[in-house]
Amino acid sequence: MKEPHLILGIGELLWDLLPQGEGADAGSSPSALLGGAPANFAVMAGRLGNHAAILSRIGRDELGRAAVARLEPLPVDTSFLQVDPLHETGRVTVRFEAGQPAYTIHQPAAWDFLELTADWVKLAERADAVCFGSLAQRSNQSRQTIQELVAQTPEHCIRVFDVNLRPPFLADETIEESLQLATVLRANDAELPRLLSLLGLPTADTFTRRPLLSAAQLLLGEFPALNLVAVTRGAHGSLIVRREEWREHRGLRVKVADTIGAGDAFTAAVVHYMLRGAGLATLNEAGNRWGAWMASQPGAMPHLPGDVRDGITAAIEEQR
Repeated sequence: MKEPHLILGIGELLWDLLPQGEGADAGSSPSALLGGAPANFAVMAGRLGNHAAILSRIGRDELGRAAVARLEPLPVDTSFLQVDPLHETGRVTVRFEAGQPAYTIHQPAAWDFLELTADWVKLAERADAVCFGSLAQRSNQSRQTIQELVAQTPEHCIRVFDVNLRPPFLADETIEESLQLATVLRANDAELPRLLSLLGLPTADTFTRRPLLSAAQLLLGEFPALNLVAVTRGAHGSLIVRREEWREHRGLRVKVADTIGAGDAFTAAVVHYMLRGAGLATLNEAGNRWGAWMASQPGAMPHLPGDVRDGITAAIEEQR
């Protein structure tokens, strides 16, 4: 029997502190939900049947212990989590503005001090896919660790740079270095113009026809290692672009609980089907199906009933 693909999510693991929540996941805080884009990605990748591991760092504190307890029943490998004796587990205060989350990201946090251990390197050397973002690179130590680990992955590995532009943590140098490493870029339609601006490239609003498509094609031309750009557009679906082709998806209508983790679910689904050789239509369908389901649930790691998983998988396979 073929072993499942090894997929890594490296970066932040943190608690989202919401104005209203779904129970006391984090001890005394009734409005805390576990998240962090790489961790959300890894959990979703595990739910799709892969061997998914979270590479992050937590504090030796109550929130750190609560994070491990929350992840324990989920299909994700937590054995590579690092424990920091000096710095606390990450926290983000979330508020909602017109239905969209806005964030206050507290620092320093344990995930600002990721260490490139021998165990992490061995894992990277046999990875089939790795997802990393921009937020976890706000500190020099974690930035160096993430970039060195991604560089250790084999040639066939899908290297996903999942942009997470969170002011004031916007560094043009970090963005450029990450894109030089990545084979896949995932950004939303609001982030893409800002991304181009940080890189000193023509912004999407300067293109007279199909701005998002033109922006994606420009990035593919600027970064030789990059071979796919996925742009999420919320309820309006997505655009996935390769050098030789592109496909759009109009999106799926759902009753939105919150949008936390929806983009991460989209990314995990796209990577899952890329590893299986799927075409752009299937990648779009899978990303939108799982992103829409996540948006219909509170938090980024909600309960996933087996019949729901099977139903979504069947709908994607019909498209395929």
